[in-house]
Amino acid sequence: MRVEIDNDSGFCFGVVTAITKAEEELGKSGSLFCLGDIVHNSDEVQRLAQKGLTVITHADLENLHNVKVLLRAHGEPPATYDIARRNGVEIIDATCPVVLRLQQRIKQSFGTDGADRPQIVIYGKKGHAEVNGLVGQTCGEAIVVESVDELDKIDFTRPIALYSQTTKSLDGFREVIDRIKEHIAPGVKFESFDTICRQVANRVEKIRRFARNHNVVLFVAGKKSSNGKVLYANCLEENPRTYLISNASEMNPAWLDGADTVGICGATSTPRWLMEQVRDRIEEMNTANPFR
Repeated sequence: MRVEIDNDSGFCFGVVTAITKAEEELGKSGSLFCLGDIVHNSDEVQRLAQKGLTVITHADLENLHNVKVLLRAHGEPPATYDIARRNGVEIIDATCPVVLRLQQRIKQSFGTDGADRPQIVIYGKKGHAEVNGLVGQTCGEAIVVESVDELDKIDFTRPIALYSQTTKSLDGFREVIDRIKEHIAPGVKFESFDTICRQVANRVEKIRRFARNHNVVLFVAGKKSSNGKVLYANCLEENPRTYLISNASEMNPAWLDGADTVGICGATSTPRWLMEQVRDRIEEMNTANPFR
């Protein structure tokens, strides 16, 4: 049986940067607070917790003073920085550069004066950390839509500026654009800004190709990962023998019956070491049962 780990899977640039910054600080001081899970993968969060990283909530931040707090790649609204300044909290800012540019663009659009100010519409997941940070650039006024079914929130007689959460699908974003164009009143200004991260978006076709090339696919992702759900669904469309697991302990040996090739892949929040553990577990199974 041939087992292959997808080289295009695993942490994106933003997550790598956040974890590197966390480990650098932990190496110096042995402890650090992080506002929310540094990545949507419980195994990686646990690994860093053992090194001294403590996950806190926004409510916790209100009561912290004179400590260091890491802001993860998803970004934060302006209110978070205000609290940190007020409490003497030193921020280690690991906001992804792609997210940071998006925040700045939304803030600029929202700052337009008078009747020219557009409605800021964000195609994204309500409550997601990145989306919360984007909405914060508009003093909470941005309209968040998760699908075309929610476009009734928009006033089609007023200007619209459409943005996207960086990890959403290009197809879904284009569908939202087309539907707005169908409904917007004549002469009303509509602008759409493709703010989807290509490092993430380009993984869709690559992972579909990877899934086609194997008899069985094991997709490794944390249960909180939005990106993981999207990529897993794409794998499953290409290969019905695709199984979603959080780690090697969730594997079912029966899944591998009759397989000559097994592919292991994951989300932008899946650490390489976790996929390697899955590979090692398969090799152990093969050693125990070489005639599988």
